[in-house]
Amino acid sequence: MSNIQLSEQEIIRRKALEELRALGIDPYPPEAFPVTAYSDEILSQYDPEKNNFQDISLAGRIMTRRIMGNASFVELQDSRGRIQAYFRRDDICPGEDKTMYNRVFKKLLDIGDIIGIKGFVFITKMGEITVHVQEFRLLSKSLRPLPVVKEKDGKIYHAFTDPEQRYRNRSLDMIVNPEVKQIFIKRTQIVNTMREFMNARGYLEVETPVLQPVYGGAAARPFKTHHFRLDQTLYLRIANELYLKRLIVGGFDGVYEFSKDFRNEGLDRYHNPEFTQMEIYVAYKDYYWMMDFFEEMIEKVAVTLHGTTRVTIDDREVDFKRPWTRMTMFEAIEKHAGVDISQMEEKELRKTAEKLGVKTDPTMGKGKIIDEIFGETTEPNLIQPTIIMDYPVEMSPLSKKHRSKPGLVERFEVIVNGKELANSFSELNDPIDQRERFEQQILLGKRGDEEAMMLDEDFLQALELGMPPTSGLGVGIDRLTMLMTGAHSIQDVIFFPQMRPEKKQTVDPKENYITRGIPEEWVPVLQTLGILQAGQLKDQKPGKLFNDLCGYNKKHKLGLKNPTQEEVKAWVGK
Repeated sequence: MSNIQLSEQEIIRRKALEELRALGIDPYPPEAFPVTAYSDEILSQYDPEKNNFQDISLAGRIMTRRIMGNASFVELQDSRGRIQAYFRRDDICPGEDKTMYNRVFKKLLDIGDIIGIKGFVFITKMGEITVHVQEFRLLSKSLRPLPVVKEKDGKIYHAFTDPEQRYRNRSLDMIVNPEVKQIFIKRTQIVNTMREFMNARGYLEVETPVLQPVYGGAAARPFKTHHFRLDQTLYLRIANELYLKRLIVGGFDGVYEFSKDFRNEGLDRYHNPEFTQMEIYVAYKDYYWMMDFFEEMIEKVAVTLHGTTRVTIDDREVDFKRPWTRMTMFEAIEKHAGVDISQMEEKELRKTAEKLGVKTDPTMGKGKIIDEIFGETTEPNLIQPTIIMDYPVEMSPLSKKHRSKPGLVERFEVIVNGKELANSFSELNDPIDQRERFEQQILLGKRGDEEAMMLDEDFLQALELGMPPTSGLGVGIDRLTMLMTGAHSIQDVIFFPQMRPEKKQTVDPKENYITRGIPEEWVPVLQTLGILQAGQLKDQKPGKLFNDLCGYNKKHKLGLKNPTQEEVKAWVGK
């Protein structure tokens, strides 16, 4: 990267890097730096009467600096918070050579640099707990400046808050907005709590394939790829259900997996093409058992994170305390949409959907229409944790038929804050019925339903060996984290969410500038100054542009022949 492509700050930092090396200082030393204390420990545990924290070393990033001649203050940010550090020239440089303070610390260090310090803790006259630095070491030179975030009277100014830029540059986001890390710490606590809950009951954590020759286990459009050596089309898994049920066939009583799944679908507040879910399958259980199991697990998650079952989500209090409300899908639709659709066939359902303002299309079968009606009229109204149970058979090709209600299956979903959190079945273990359900899915696929399931012959053969009565459940970890942390978007709970391609401003070829009489060597300078299209020149003030060009040439020692004011005026006027 040439200097002309860098910002002024980036050029200054690279020059500082060169000078540090010239002084014999490695800006990226290979040796380990022993950290013996952290900011939060010092701030919470320091006691001047005990005189503790008197010989410590800690490391972190410089976030602010106040240089006052022979003494300076730095705010250091480590992985647990921020703490003030006091630098005094004669402590840093006890001998005659004051280079480490006067040149290195004052001139060659920048906000964003990572340093290690050694010293002792004291309280300043202003009453602030501070580390008195006796020795420091540069651990990593930052070549890119951080956004300047200022705080005054409790208000933050110039903060790095644009969501799209935060998601695209998560590293910078967490440096400037360290509170963001708390969401991901809680996410790990959620997963660990669930894992401990299932391990305590003797269920086995397993791994199943991500690349699958036949995708299944959910109604979704897959990502497709090709295996070169096998000359075979493969799919990124949309769910891991069918493989986990094969393990139940193989003799395990309970298996679960935290898995990365992939669905070739849109991006919005609740959906990311790559997401995490946990699926669990337990032999000799049914969906009633799983309702109790899931209620207990999520209640435990809430208490572990918050010390209470009550969580604030979108300015509303949601209570995860057991037991949760339970109602059938048809009961819920009748309650919120005011219509009983339990006995309707496809034609009548389509008309009803139209009356309710629910959009349908010819590719939708009976199950899809019911799902759309539920999603539009009912689901958004379910704020408190609600178990919606007993779905139409057309909606659930992997679920066992209801034991007492013809046309329904033993399935439930958990809805919280108007969105699905979990999905569960009494798993279908009749291989003949399962084959017929898959064949019905194939017919829907021929009608144009891109989310219809494929027929998985390997899974059917496993089912023909005999699978015990089994209950299964899948829960979205991203959605659960959103609920438990109050996050407003799925992008807030995924470190590196999928983003649409960034729209970049087009840059004119140099010929467009040359035709205006501009010498070729000045084109990169104009573009560095933000004039990326030749047509933008007409918006420039000739006098200011002349000064900017000449000043840039001098400051960065480009050695170019400066244009005259008349020449610049001609460039702008064309």
